[in-house]
Amino acid sequence: MKLTEDHIAYIIKDLNYRGIVAEGIQDELIDHICSAVEAEMEKEKRFIDAYHTILRRFGHTAGLRETQKQTIQSDHKKPKDMLKNYFTVAIRNLRKHSFYTFINVAGLSVGLAICFIIVLFVKNEMSYDKHFEHAERIYRINNEIKFGGNHYNMVYAPPVMAGTVVEEFPEVEAAIRFRQRGSYLVRRDVDNIKEDHVIWADKDFFKVFSIPVIAGNSTTALAEPNSIAISKKIADKYFPSEEALGKTLILDNQINAKVTAVYEDMPANTHFHFDILISMEGLDEARRTVWYSNNFQTYLLLREGTDVAQLETKLSKLVTDRAMPQLKEVLGNDFTMEKFVFSLQPILDVHTKSSLQGEFEPNFDIAYVYLFSAIALFILIIACINFMNLSTARSANRAKEVGIRKVMGSFRSHLVRQFLAESVLLSAVSMALAIGIAYLILPLFNNLSSRQLVIPFGEPIFYLIVLGTFLLVGILAGLYPSFFLSAFKPASVLKGNVALGMKSGFIRSALVVFQFSVSILLVIGTLAVYRQLNYIQNKKLGFNKDQVIVLEDAYALGNNRTAFRDEVMRNGKMESSTMTGYLPVSGSWRSDNPWWVEGRDPAVQENLVSVQCWRVDYDYIKTMGMQIINGRDFSLEFPSDSSAVIMNEAALKAFGFKGEIIGSRIATFGNGLGGEPDRNNLETLNLIGVVENFHFESLKQNVAPVILYLSDAPNGSISFRFKSQNAKEVIETVEAKWKELAPGQPFSYFFLDERFNSMYASETRLGKIIGIFSGLAIVIACLGLFALTAFTAEQRTKEIGIRKVLGASVSSIVLLLSKEFGKLIAIAFVLASPLAWYGINWWLKDYTYKTEIGVGLFLFAGVGAFMVAWLTMSFQSFRAASSDPVKSLRSE
Repeated sequence: MKLTEDHIAYIIKDLNYRGIVAEGIQDELIDHICSAVEAEMEKEKRFIDAYHTILRRFGHTAGLRETQKQTIQSDHKKPKDMLKNYFTVAIRNLRKHSFYTFINVAGLSVGLAICFIIVLFVKNEMSYDKHFEHAERIYRINNEIKFGGNHYNMVYAPPVMAGTVVEEFPEVEAAIRFRQRGSYLVRRDVDNIKEDHVIWADKDFFKVFSIPVIAGNSTTALAEPNSIAISKKIADKYFPSEEALGKTLILDNQINAKVTAVYEDMPANTHFHFDILISMEGLDEARRTVWYSNNFQTYLLLREGTDVAQLETKLSKLVTDRAMPQLKEVLGNDFTMEKFVFSLQPILDVHTKSSLQGEFEPNFDIAYVYLFSAIALFILIIACINFMNLSTARSANRAKEVGIRKVMGSFRSHLVRQFLAESVLLSAVSMALAIGIAYLILPLFNNLSSRQLVIPFGEPIFYLIVLGTFLLVGILAGLYPSFFLSAFKPASVLKGNVALGMKSGFIRSALVVFQFSVSILLVIGTLAVYRQLNYIQNKKLGFNKDQVIVLEDAYALGNNRTAFRDEVMRNGKMESSTMTGYLPVSGSWRSDNPWWVEGRDPAVQENLVSVQCWRVDYDYIKTMGMQIINGRDFSLEFPSDSSAVIMNEAALKAFGFKGEIIGSRIATFGNGLGGEPDRNNLETLNLIGVVENFHFESLKQNVAPVILYLSDAPNGSISFRFKSQNAKEVIETVEAKWKELAPGQPFSYFFLDERFNSMYASETRLGKIIGIFSGLAIVIACLGLFALTAFTAEQRTKEIGIRKVLGASVSSIVLLLSKEFGKLIAIAFVLASPLAWYGINWWLKDYTYKTEIGVGLFLFAGVGAFMVAWLTMSFQSFRAASSDPVKSLRSE
């Protein structure tokens, strides 16, 4: 016959009354006595008779004390058994309270999964370029120039820089240059394929960057003109079933390039990815000796022990000794520059600490690494808080358990270990589920973040980290509840003197406030990112980006360019077209040169204006949807327009034109439109119109001065503005004509609005990622709130019943149960708002053009969070308020 809870309680109270010393008696003793009593009751004895029989058998107090002593000794002799006991009891408790276990496991597993993914992401971002053998000794030369009203921070250096530093500075072991010339058409036989990752590189590329070469000689691979090194991916693509080494690929229908090496594909965590390296020995531009033309990305391999600061000083001296004399020779002896500085940047800092003009690929701001790390930590803390809150909130239910254990002799340290065992067990289960969740959602995260993250199941360190993480999380999450619960005094709890619900839970309330403060902070941040993106999408840009299709690589048409454009324009779907590579979106051509107002001295720095010089045709402004605000557009009716110029408002301001400006003239040195400067040969252009400012770079930057002039641009793009709403029909029409006039050439196009949107792809990804994380943070916080509300309602069942009997309405009871938590959400909003305001302004400081962040956004986030929390609470509150009071009061 099994003992009831009342029987067990009687035994405990009686032992306490008999003066049995509490300290030292273990759980095994009470189990032993109860088992003995149950055995006696099987002999058809009443409980009280069976109990007294056992007392006599143990010799009353003396026997019990001896058993107590033996139990203590046994306890110290069997640590493994005690550990087993802790986890056995822990499993029993977790199964008994399955609802709260589910809430804890769900919240903690999701929190750990998110934390796990973010850790993988952050680790990947911080690992860029570390795989290079001499990564700590590789530096990139950056360039800062300030003159003519413009400020440039670039990754470019003069073509002569690399050779000079190797010859003159013993600290430099090797130097290489890169030169980007856009995409290339590549073919082996007949049909061309467009390849984007093509670069001109110096012969020491493989000496500086330790990319494994799997075929060919890395030392001589790029030593000869028209030689190329290709990646394994390209080798498999063009030579799938044969050796690539020694074969020929034709680049842009002009260069017969011999494959001299095949190298392993560059790792994903590299700040550049090139599939074809063309020998710099075949590039005429690389042999120029001018110091004021900056077009080459230059990297240095320094010798060990080099003083980088001292080397930077030497680089600056090159400006004084080499660059400025050449500039004064062209512009006059009085010419000065506000700033012209070369600096060195460690390659390990490029990916996370650089966003200069001329980067090979978009980098990742180190601030976002810190931000995501903080988000991961906060979400994990929110999940741990759920465990701590539920553990302390359920203290009333476990108080009697603690009291009974203490009466029966459990040490406080034993109770602490018991509760920690429950926490660690729950953490272990959550970690296992978290790895499964992370495995399932990692492909989605990779797609969203444009990364190739994988869970390192094959690395032993991974399992050590998992073990350490769930132990650490389990101990930290369970530490406070274990000490809180084990501190109960048995005399008080067995009399029922334990505070219930939220009233005694100041720390618990503070933790709820922290949870929702973080959640509201993330929500406000997400809303701010999306508001800025919406502002970008709807801001007046100065041109019309919609319904424009751009065909790349117009040079593939050869002499059929004009015929192709005319044939397409005969289609009724087209409005206008323009042939040029200069477009107001990223990835397009750019060219800046110094100009001045005719009659002014170019040797005076204030007279020089560095402007973007764009070669366009007659229909450019019409096709791009730009607005002439003064003067007129280019026209075939004016033959003199071949020497005319249209400038934007920023250029007008930079030149200082006022009053009647049409007919003013600007000048530059001969060949200033693209060739070598010639002081004795000036080129002048006549101003015929002013176009409204248009954004052609990110909204993080001011609109720079731009001038437009007429010129043929055979290697550019062909853009068509179309009327039809059916983009697919337009593509089919243009593609059919392309294949007719450019057989065997790849058809490559993009829509202007999509290219514009891609300029803000990183912001869009950031908004989506933070949005998902903030949503999950609220879900985890609401899971805890849901469980806390359920527990509070459970503890106040009798109170609710009495209130209903006395006439309280369901709505009043719902309000009663919800208002305490509602106050906490309001406090969380008050605390989160100033932090969110600071964070938003920090993020927006990089944007010259930005949205206004008003009070409405904060109120929307606060009210939204409150409504979600209130709906979470109201479900349990309504359920409790709707219960039958007869059921809750029938035991009274």
